[in-house]
Amino acid sequence: MKARLLGGIAALVVAIVGTVLLFTYVQGADRRALANTETEDVLVVKQEVPAGTPAGQLGQYVVSKPVPRTAVAVDAVADLDALGSKVTSVALVPGEQLLNGRMVDANAYLGPARVEVPAGLQEITVRLGIDRVVGGRVQAGDTVGVFISLGNAPAVTDAGAPATGGNGTQLTFHKVLVTAVQFSSGAAAQTQAEATQTSSQGALNAASETKPTTSDSYLITFARNAVDAEKLVYAAEFGKIYLSKEPADATEGTNGVVNQTKVFK
Repeated sequence: MKARLLGGIAALVVAIVGTVLLFTYVQGADRRALANTETEDVLVVKQEVPAGTPAGQLGQYVVSKPVPRTAVAVDAVADLDALGSKVTSVALVPGEQLLNGRMVDANAYLGPARVEVPAGLQEITVRLGIDRVVGGRVQAGDTVGVFISLGNAPAVTDAGAPATGGNGTQLTFHKVLVTAVQFSSGAAAQTQAEATQTSSQGALNAASETKPTTSDSYLITFARNAVDAEKLVYAAEFGKIYLSKEPADATEGTNGVVNQTKVFK
């Protein structure tokens, strides 16, 4: 019995020692592989980094590792202090080197609540109630149809003289790019992508913090040329504006100016 017990203990000790030796061998594999290779210390991402993360907070996400010089990226970051006040322009994934090219100035970061303005266009913002922005389902990057209703403003002729005006609504602009969506407080409205990335509990908290009240309104920013921007401002000042979600594959069409006669036609 004792022999059998001693044999079992010996086998256990051998197994433990073997495991320790194997672990030590594996741990030293990287060092042995780089023993005869010139290396350089660079910062490598160890856990996912959200887009927009300030450089000052990256210490918890990255670790300094020796990498063969032939594998070091041209703009690899070796010192976080060198990044100053920059932020990550995109989400970073574990295993990749921290690159200067993925960092931008904080004031240049667009974030998920904004999209870049196409060359030649300008941005114009209008305040609209939730019922006028497809129930609040419009977000940055969407394209929308813009309906303009006029009725109380005096019409003018081409010569600038007052003329008799009438009520009317028209789908005036098609596929207008929305570059930003904010609540009336100025806070960015949460996008569908942001909601998907948050945890279930986090999503509930975010919803309670950012959900607008029934009387709240949205600030919708469009990218449009100067002439159309003038028309949007006039409509916001003297008429009313409704938006429809009009994706790239939506069929365009209009019945011209719709008034009481056309509605009941």
